[in-house]
Amino acid sequence: MLTSTDFSGLFNQRFLNNFFPIPATSSLALGSVTPGFELLDIIHDRSVKLSEYQNDRPVILAFTRIFTEKQYCPFCFPHIKALNEQYQQFVDRGAELLLITSTDPSQSKKVVQDLGLKMPLLTDSSCQVFRAYQVGQALGAPLPAQFVLDRHGILRYKHLFSFLDHNASVETLLSALDSLQN
Repeated sequence: MLTSTDFSGLFNQRFLNNFFPIPATSSLALGSVTPGFELLDIIHDRSVKLSEYQNDRPVILAFTRIFTEKQYCPFCFPHIKALNEQYQQFVDRGAELLLITSTDPSQSKKVVQDLGLKMPLLTDSSCQVFRAYQVGQALGAPLPAQFVLDRHGILRYKHLFSFLDHNASVETLLSALDSLQN
């Protein structure tokens, strides 16, 4: 029996605002302070400010591409699952991993349930933080990217989407964290 793909919820204002391609060109330089933000953490139902982590612990910002609660980017879905499965390794290194999506809060709640997410999922449905970090966009959603910030909020590693290298692997992100200790 064939089933049709459910695209309900895909065509919305966010989709239209992010439809035309913009390449990932983040000009944020290693060694610089990254833009601050405040976003809703769906898992803990609270507002999270990036500044809360400064002088406390390193932070990994994992911008991910989820179209709707039922439609995932084929490059991001396995990455989200790997980050979630290895989340404790980030915590054990004294860091926080913040997964950032452009889905709205109701869609994001379904993502948390469906994937059993352990890490904070921050919703940026206005895409303002995605744009501040200049991660690019295409076909209705911002592109994925990863940024590793040291405990002082200084950018120490960044990975921007390309078709040859979609997302920084868990091992790469853990290695970037380990290099902060040296």
